[in-house]
Amino acid sequence: MPRGSKKSYTTKQRRQAKHIEDSAKQSGKSAKTAARIAYATVNKQDGGGKKSGSGRGTGKHDTSSSKKGGRKGGKATAKRATTKRKTTKRKTTAKRTTTKRKTTARKTTAKRTTKRRAAKK
Repeated sequence: MPRGSKKSYTTKQRRQAKHIEDSAKQSGKSAKTAARIAYATVNKQDGGGKKSGSGRGTGKHDTSSSKKGGRKGGKATAKRATTKRKTTKRKTTAKRTTTKRKTTARKTTAKRTTKRRAAKK
């Protein structure tokens, strides 16, 4: 099969590539660049053409970005000690109280400006 041939892709993969290509064209890309982006995205998601004769290998597991879903963040949180996880919760509550203080400060400055305007009149 010659390089660049799309015969090894299934109809579903071709359809996906067509949708991606259309959206790339809408965003101002040339037809050639849009096609390249489309099939690169399909390859990234599926690991290339899925039809027999395409030289496809059997992978151990799927590592495409669409399959990773929230695993990365979950692992990072699990590595931290429970005490550190609790402190992050405390930090967020501390931030909330500081934002309340800021709003009251804004109110007082607003009162001052209204008093000044009234004094000028």
